[in-house]
Amino acid sequence: MTLGQLRTFALVARLGSLHAAAAALGVSEPAVSAALAALRQDLGDPLFVRASGGITLTPGGRALADYAQEIVGLADQARWEVGNAKNDAGRLKIAATAPFAEHAAGRLLDLFTKRVPGASVDVVVVVAEDLAGLLLERAYDIALGARPPAPAGSPASIPGLVSVPFLRYQRVFVAAPADPLGRAHGPLAAERLLGRPWFAGPAGILESSEEGRWLAGLGIAPEIIRLSSETDALAAVRAGEGTMLALGHIVQAEVADGMLVRLPVVGTPVPGLWWASTLDQHRTTTMAQTLKRFVGTADATAAMVARGGSRGLERRGSKFHVALWS
Repeated sequence: MTLGQLRTFALVARLGSLHAAAAALGVSEPAVSAALAALRQDLGDPLFVRASGGITLTPGGRALADYAQEIVGLADQARWEVGNAKNDAGRLKIAATAPFAEHAAGRLLDLFTKRVPGASVDVVVVVAEDLAGLLLERAYDIALGARPPAPAGSPASIPGLVSVPFLRYQRVFVAAPADPLGRAHGPLAAERLLGRPWFAGPAGILESSEEGRWLAGLGIAPEIIRLSSETDALAAVRAGEGTMLALGHIVQAEVADGMLVRLPVVGTPVPGLWWASTLDQHRTTTMAQTLKRFVGTADATAAMVARGGSRGLERRGSKFHVALWS
């Protein structure tokens, strides 16, 4: 059993296809088949059977998949840490989901790098569904924003990951004062909003989020228009083009000034949480643990929800190395 064989099997198990794994590895499909054949012979288990459109893991294959992913992740982390031990001891690789990146990451991480000597961060914005894999493969040290969703039918917690909530928020419906919805009196059923577009940021309304579960419980399917940011979505709402399920603390000042109207939709505000997620305590890095503790402090909370100024990553210090909307 070699590291190369385990890396190949871990990728096949995750992608569900020998062809897809070969493409990801940049090798031929026969090379993937040969590596898996050697592994099957060594372990005395078929590991998988071919099925329509891909493969199905055997019980032995499912057991190996967890170990293979962990072993490959540990090997990659060891290689990275040895290669970067001198120059990057304080660098954190952060995966963030879009709403958190836009509305809180800049202030939080700016304060963190000022408070923690030697800390610097690399941030990439990803979709929530990719968070668990990126952490388990050690591509990133910590995830901030949405909680990594577990596969359908699995327990809420993902083995090997630890998630802690660090900021409560509320989502509220807003519209322009001149919008017909803005002139409605009394409680509004969500169905009343179906005649208008619902604007959202690039993530839309995630099924795995509190907002997504609220929407699923209503049994309705609104027209959701995704824009490049929630800031752009709010601009469309101000222009009277539709409504939006916005972060309450972000629109609070505009509602108070009469630039937006909060709609009294039944079942709202919708409460939500942002989470910090890492590998478990024995496998995560010291700096990731430090940031996970820091995000729950009163100073961090105050920075993220304070009024005025830029909250996102576009106005960042020189220590921020960010690829937005990747």
